[in-house]
This record gives sequence, C-alpha cells and structure tokens, in this order.
Amino acid sequence: MKKRAIIVHGWSGNPQEGWFPWLEKELTTAGLEVSAPAMPDADHPKIEPWVQTLVDTIGTPDANTILIGHSIGAQTILRYLETVSTPIGGAVFVAPWLTLSLLGSEENWQIAEPWLDTPINDEAVRRALPKSAAIFSSNDPFVPLENVVWFAERFGCKTTVLNDLGHMGGDDGVTSLPIVLETVKSW
Repeated sequence: MKKRAIIVHGWSGNPQEGWFPWLEKELTTAGLEVSAPAMPDADHPKIEPWVQTLVDTIGTPDANTILIGHSIGAQTILRYLETVSTPIGGAVFVAPWLTLSLLGSEENWQIAEPWLDTPINDEAVRRALPKSAAIFSSNDPFVPLENVVWFAERFGCKTTVLNDLGHMGGDDGVTSLPIVLETVKSW
C-alpha cells in the first residue's frame, strides 16, 4: 500500500503558504499520496472542527499514514492521535507547542486558551505514534524552547532546534524545510 502524508497548516494559515506547497511537491515526487486540507475558520481555530477535518481527511489511519503539522496543526495532530487505536506511520511536528508566549491581543489568548488548557492524553498519543520528530526554531517568538524537552519526554519525539527561522511559517519567509522531507523519506 502506498504511503500517504497529510499536511496540517497552522493558525491563520492555509495549504498554499510557506513551505507547504514545496513539501507537497517533493513528497509527491517521492511517491507519496499527499493531502493538505484547508482547516476550518483558520483565523479562529477550534479543537473539535480541526480534529474532525483531520478525521475526514485521513479516513482509516494505518502504518502508511504520516502526519505533518505546523504550530496549531501539530496540536491538532496530537488531539487526533488521542482518538486513534491503530498506530500510524509517524508524525512530524513543526513549531509545536504546549505553552505559548507573545500572542499579543486578548482575543489571541482567548482563541489559544482551549488548546492550552484542554489536557492531552500522552499515553494514547504514544500508543498511536511509533515514530515522531519535533522541529523548533531558536528564535520562535511564540514557542518557548521548554517545549523541546516536553515533546521529547511526553511524546518520545526526536527533537531538533534550527537556527533563526522564527515560527517557520509563511510570514517568516520559510519556503522549504528539507529536514521535514528527509525525516518523512527516512520512514
């Protein structure tokens, strides 16, 4: 059966920004079936509709399913994995977080609050996740580096900190992330 990758964009993002189109093209060239859904109400992300969109996109998960998420997209994947009884092939989390900083407006903090305060079942996530990688940037304004240790300890992720890529989104001018491609291809 063919491997497939699902790319989940972040808050206020879309599948056509930043490094997502590059990764979709590269993974398709490498022989994977790739989906990059537009997540609902991206400017005001909510857990249930985002997880449901992922459920609908994936269908039946299996060992050939690889999930890639940026920022709140990584949170969405974690919350999806809590519901999965069959292990997937793996997940790559880019700029993932369990804590945040410098969100600015009160509205942004209100949007983030359910994502920050709703517990994640680490054990369920680990059961569904045999392989994982978490990629951080040394100068991410939103994701404190304490998250590096948490992703390693809580979810068993192989962690990497890249230098000076900000939040690694489209606004940061990041149009390719070779480490994500190489990680997925190595699985």
